Amino acid sequence: MAFLKQFPSTTRRRFLKGAGLVSAAAVTSAAVGSFPIPAIAEAQEVTMISDENNAAALDALRAIAAGFSKEASVKVVINNMDHEAHKTAIRNYLVAGAPDVCSWFSGNRMRAFVKRGLFDDISDLVEKEKYKDVLGATIGAVTEDGKQYGLPTGGTLWGMFYRKDVFEQYGLTVPKTAEEFLAYGDKCKAAGITPVAMGTKELWPAAGWFDQMNLRINGLDKHMALMNGEMSYLDPALTPVFDQWEAMISKGFFTPNHTSFGWQEAAALLAQKKAGMMNLGAFLRSAFTEADLPQLAYATFPVLDAKVGHFEEFSVNSIHIPAKAKNKQGAREFLAYFYRPENLATYLEPGGNVPPRNDLPASKDPLVNIAVETMKTVQGTSQYYDRDSDPDMAQAGLVGFQEFMAKPDRRKAILTRLEGTRKRIYKI
Repeated sequence: MAFLKQFPSTTRRRFLKGAGLVSAAAVTSAAVGSFPIPAIAEAQEVTMISDENNAAALDALRAIAAGFSKEASVKVVINNMDHEAHKTAIRNYLVAGAPDVCSWFSGNRMRAFVKRGLFDDISDLVEKEKYKDVLGATIGAVTEDGKQYGLPTGGTLWGMFYRKDVFEQYGLTVPKTAEEFLAYGDKCKAAGITPVAMGTKELWPAAGWFDQMNLRINGLDKHMALMNGEMSYLDPALTPVFDQWEAMISKGFFTPNHTSFGWQEAAALLAQKKAGMMNLGAFLRSAFTEADLPQLAYATFPVLDAKVGHFEEFSVNSIHIPAKAKNKQGAREFLAYFYRPENLATYLEPGGNVPPRNDLPASKDPLVNIAVETMKTVQGTSQYYDRDSDPDMAQAGLVGFQEFMAKPDRRKAILTRLEGTRKRIYKI
């Protein structure tokens, strides 16, 4: 997502663990999308840094790259990084040693780089390929000031995932209200399983739980006001969010020692029947064996206030051309090829991602089809805490929410600290 050549050795060592390499030399020349291919700098290559954790999806990406290499007579070099390491690495390589294409997130996480002039405006590609016709409202996730700076690659609908056989074994029912959730948790505890698998070692799963609770209690407008720095972290509207969250923590509803578990380790607890539910995206399916996948089911987060509308957490990943890419034309050719319906569908299928295009073949994954149907009744969506807020504010929030889950008695100090960070970042 060529990486080894671009980083100095002192930096490179830090990221070797997640790196992988694919290259293919082409033997024929043909057009990709609507673009003429002949002159993509015969000696040039298209380089990409990806952060794909799903092995099957990475294999699909490599196959797509190989197909493009053969069709366009251009060498494609893919370097895949560990997802978490990539979040740090991108801040460096976009400034010095940029690849031609990279994976990232849409929303404010994208806009932070757009404002610094680090992502290329690809509105020309969007117009030429008529992507707006097939993306609909999703195009907004990669649009800033009317211009497009990336292409959405797939959406992740967050919710409560569970094993059908575990629910059947213990006589559990999907909780639809706050009261039902508390009853569900008590029943799980009595059965000797953890109600909610949670791993906060990487911080962001705790923030995802906050997002879902805040959307259910305060609705989308207030949630986005907080994300945009327009609302105080000491606002009374947040009190019931943390009150209910603290009650769940005190009742032992989450994985003990969750700060020591990464999300994949926590997802393994769900797969191993040691937990009843887990709040995450469908990518947690990677913790399940093929034989167990049919047992994985999805439910929306419980309603915590019946007066609040139906809002969901829907994160959209994206693919971009760095402003300092050396082969921008080649990058556009590759994106057009990658974004063909059949290729994008092949890439999205293994991770259970919701397709951004409305002309992709139907998914073989029932969880994807459930997500598509669920989205039809949603009144609005947020992206995700660290995608919707300023990057520095997001980092402070991620740390704060993890700390709250571990030490809920520190609530006042944590929120006071976050409010101070908000005032500093937004110059209030």
